Amino acid sequence: MIYSQLTSLLIVAADEFPTVKVVILSIVGLLFLSAFYIFIHFFRLWIQCKLTNAKISLMDLLYMTFKKAPPKMIVMSKIMAVKAGFPNDEENGITADMLVAHHLSGGNVPTVIRAMIAAQKAKIIELSFREAMAIDRAGRDVLEAVQTSVYPKVINCPASGTAKSTLDAVAKDGIQLRVRARVTVRANIKQLIGGATEETIIARVGEGIVSAIGSAESHKDVLRSPDLISQTVLAKRLDSQTAFEIVSIDIADIDVGDNIGARLQADQAEADTRVARAKAEGRRAMAVAHEQEKQATIEESRAELVLAEADVPVAISDAFQSGKLTISEYYKLRNIQSDTDMRVAIAGGNNKSNQAVIDAD
Repeated sequence: MIYSQLTSLLIVAADEFPTVKVVILSIVGLLFLSAFYIFIHFFRLWIQCKLTNAKISLMDLLYMTFKKAPPKMIVMSKIMAVKAGFPNDEENGITADMLVAHHLSGGNVPTVIRAMIAAQKAKIIELSFREAMAIDRAGRDVLEAVQTSVYPKVINCPASGTAKSTLDAVAKDGIQLRVRARVTVRANIKQLIGGATEETIIARVGEGIVSAIGSAESHKDVLRSPDLISQTVLAKRLDSQTAFEIVSIDIADIDVGDNIGARLQADQAEADTRVARAKAEGRRAMAVAHEQEKQATIEESRAELVLAEADVPVAISDAFQSGKLTISEYYKLRNIQSDTDMRVAIAGGNNKSNQAVIDAD
């Protein structure tokens, strides 16, 4: 009733005021052209939605444009989901509003849809659309994760392109072994958000291999049964709190390296030799210093002896003057000195003190 009254008022106003009639016709024409443009612009997408039962109307396509979401990408993704058999409800299925919201939040809508289809076709992965969106918004490639869950991935340990191409470990007998391993992993969808990445798997497996080799009594045991390393590492559950599940650990190559034990023993022996040499050098230096001290003491005693011998002629002269020493006693003393000098000469000695007495005489 209100609409009919408003229409009659517009007709009366248009009859009485020609200018108003022109404005009304212009507005109606603009509205018609806008509607025609929208219909033509979204007609192809709308027809596709109708033919595939995607349940997206023209107004929905217009709202997508206003929200700056690409209608073509949303429509193609929704059609893929419908054709894959996903229901069109928010609880168990995929709606256009959910796709638009995921795109506006920075997600990759086509990748999520392809991941959902791959998970459904595999029939071994339980993955809801909300979980897929959460994984995608967390920065993980959800499609790659699903593919890795279906087709396990092989990781080289150590990783390709690193500085060292092998894992080096030493057994208890001192022999070094160089190992290259391949770890087969499957993506763990439940741990994909917040779980550790491939680098953690490589580090843990490398640590486990080094520990297993280090626990071996002999390197021959490891060479005889390389699967002991795999069994030991797998028993440690190294994939806990990671985004992957370790399927198997295979030893690709194992080589014998250097004899680290012998090298360490040789280095230790050389170090001990240097220490003993240093101690011997210290003792020799102390002996030389002690010898020098004794030599100085001898020279000091010899100087005192020379001084004492220098007083002998004076004492003999005083004895002659005081009559305490006679000529016969003096010659007797000389004979004794000569006999002593002869014995010293025969023995190879050199009595400087007696020579000094003779020179003084």
